[in-house]
Amino acid sequence: MDRARFLAACESAANNAHEKNGIGTLSEKSIHSVLKKYYEPDEINTEVKIGRFYADISGENGIIEIQTQKLFKLQKKLDIFLDYCPVTVVHPVISEKTIVWLDKSGKPVKSRKSPVKGSVYDALYELYGIKYTLDNPNMTVIIPVIKARDYRCLKQGSSTRKKPRYQKGDKIPTDIEEELILSCADDYRVFLPEGITESFCSADLSKAAGISLSCAQVCLNILSYLKLVERIGKKENYILYRIIK
Repeated sequence: MDRARFLAACESAANNAHEKNGIGTLSEKSIHSVLKKYYEPDEINTEVKIGRFYADISGENGIIEIQTQKLFKLQKKLDIFLDYCPVTVVHPVISEKTIVWLDKSGKPVKSRKSPVKGSVYDALYELYGIKYTLDNPNMTVIIPVIKARDYRCLKQGSSTRKKPRYQKGDKIPTDIEEELILSCADDYRVFLPEGITESFCSADLSKAAGISLSCAQVCLNILSYLKLVERIGKKENYILYRIIK
């Protein structure tokens, strides 16, 4: 992780937002733009056509695809790219978000920190959409954990009190906390926290990792596919698992 380079990319994106269309209205969203600049400063290696698809980045280390949501839409690209060269899919998670309200002229009128905290576990919902590529030897996933400002444009006559009516703007990154790199199936053991016993269920994983039950279920679905855990029976309404050593 190169925090200095990431902050420089953030500053560049923020300046572009002010100079071109105003905060929150860039045609290429700032998180995507910042990550593209962070992972490949040389623009000559960006938006490279490979077959009938365009890769976000293509260089001597392979292809990098940056996707902030709907990873399942990458599947057709990945089917082609993974046969061609190493592929890295970058999917960011926002750990801390500051909401900034803008008036109709684009001027900030109020800001507050969101109580919602993100973690690397949030990426599992999206990774489920490309589950069948995760064990490909050419596949790497990077999850950058970032902080961001979430700009929201107030609609006519609305205020920041109670439930304001607003139009979604842009999310501009402000910092990076960590990068989780998953380059082989065994790396996904990071999603098995301490405190998991020899026999456990999704509710146990939910409690040990501090995540929702639905997230724990998605996690176990992926880990089962990667042959890191296996089903060993049932207890009441829960499927029981054990870790494959």
